[in-house]
Amino acid sequence: MSDYVHYPMFPLAAEDTPWRKLTGDHVSTTTFEGETVLKVDPQALTLLTAEAFKDISHLLRPRHLDQLAKILDDPEASDNDRFVALDLLKNANIAAGGVLPSCQDTGTAVISAKKGQQVLTVGDDREAISRGVFDTYQTSNLRYSQLAPLDMFTERNTGTNLPAQIEIEAVPGDAYKFLFMAKGGG
Repeated sequence: MSDYVHYPMFPLAAEDTPWRKLTGDHVSTTTFEGETVLKVDPQALTLLTAEAFKDISHLLRPRHLDQLAKILDDPEASDNDRFVALDLLKNANIAAGGVLPSCQDTGTAVISAKKGQQVLTVGDDREAISRGVFDTYQTSNLRYSQLAPLDMFTERNTGTNLPAQIEIEAVPGDAYKFLFMAKGGG
């Protein structure tokens, strides 16, 4: 008989992405039975989600941009490699202006979260996150990609990019970590 070993479903690598602080509002700490608890207001979830979907629709990570730029000077890169890298860099430059997204299919909003047992939220986290998706797609020139079935043969664009796919996993700790993805279908 073998011993039980727990393997996390999606282990996270070291976090080397540069982050920016959105606000100090809507998040605080308190104590419960001698333990520090992170208190997160629904407005924090809405704001974080809205900003995340703007960023992933318009910005590439600096490390990814560096990798593309290195292809231009790589002696082993083909002419086609350089052509594609240059076009991706041009597209990234245009998208970074925040008007046009980097891809026309701005995708289904997918949110995967790991909520520590020492994180307290009041209300429905999924509703607050969905509101952030709604707000971004209403105000950021992003194409609605979400279809809803009307019957076995008919679909209709929801016009809001909802419903989002939201999965919140309960984990140990006092952190609330998110992975925001726009799953394109094109």
